[in-house]
Amino acid sequence: MAAAASTEPTASSTTTSSPGEDGSTRTTPCILCIGMAGSGKTSFVQRLNAHLHQEGNPAYVVNLDPAVYNVPFEPHIDIRDTVNYKEVMKQYGLGPNGGIVTSLNLFATKFDQVLDLLEKRAPSHKYMLFDTPGQIEVFTWSASGAIITETLASSFPTVVVYVIDTARCTSPVTFMSNMLYACSILYKTRLPFVLAFNKIDIVDAGFAMEWLTDYEAFQQALQEETSYIGTLARSMSLVLEEFYTNLRAVAVSAFTGAGMDEFFVAVDEAVKEYDTEYQPMLVKLKEDREKQAVKQQQESLRRLAEDMQTAGKVVLTASAPVHDQDADAEGIFDYPLYLRISIFWRVPHRGPNIMAFLLVIDLLSSAGAVRDEAQLHQAFHNVSLEPQ
Repeated sequence: MAAAASTEPTASSTTTSSPGEDGSTRTTPCILCIGMAGSGKTSFVQRLNAHLHQEGNPAYVVNLDPAVYNVPFEPHIDIRDTVNYKEVMKQYGLGPNGGIVTSLNLFATKFDQVLDLLEKRAPSHKYMLFDTPGQIEVFTWSASGAIITETLASSFPTVVVYVIDTARCTSPVTFMSNMLYACSILYKTRLPFVLAFNKIDIVDAGFAMEWLTDYEAFQQALQEETSYIGTLARSMSLVLEEFYTNLRAVAVSAFTGAGMDEFFVAVDEAVKEYDTEYQPMLVKLKEDREKQAVKQQQESLRRLAEDMQTAGKVVLTASAPVHDQDADAEGIFDYPLYLRISIFWRVPHRGPNIMAFLLVIDLLSSAGAVRDEAQLHQAFHNVSLEPQ
């Protein structure tokens, strides 16, 4: 990630650390901006960056869109400095979306280096902003997008911001479609979530806020939809009402800067949710993985010990019907036995409900001694052992 590191402005290292509301230094939150194509994600990130600059707390900005031609801000880390999107399409014979996915996959293989840079710069910034690709599905539902999101969430308080084009939500059916997508992203990431209704300089977001909190108002708006999609939206609204009424939602404008203060208040509340809900869950998952790793190591050591005890020996196995484990050898030979001689490198693990009798025969023993042993038991009648 040398290329990404070289794009960092030297001025960012002189920024003072940002204290929390209680006066103590806090961990820098990551704001991950996701949204449909044309919703204004990149412009929104630029407005957030400008707002923080005005307050004297410049953000640390990361661009994750390899296909964007130009961005209105200067990112500290830019995926375009590491991966050439057009060359990826040319070399792998891919289309636009396939090129974005492959570029993200290549970038994700080096994301540990990005994480090192973030950890070094985080104390000097109040927020870290991430701009994602315009095609929402190639980031939200790709393996690389999940890796990037989960890696950030395991190291920093991470908030997912779903940017919505308010002008395109005036129809209740389109509004419900956006809520469905927001629901899917929330349950996939399981991270604190903020809805940002963008472009309120074009259309006021009052209707959307009312639909979020007033189910009857939304149902009344749906009455005008007489098509099949309207019926479907009414059915889905019954299921999703409880979901989206509890979401944090703010009305913002990337063009005029309206709603920026309210947005950062919602982000700070989401960070508190991360600390109280997500962080304990993450700690528990780590503990469970560590316990599982210890169990696997113990099981591997046990199998290795068995291998060392039976390595290189010829083992005579005798399998009998289920029998008391405390039964002696004479009791076992009362059953009809199927005997076979095979060379074992590793004796398979046998459960408590399977009775097996193993006779280890020394290859250096004489053939006569083996025959004498076989004659003691009728089960050995048809077994022929040749001298070595």
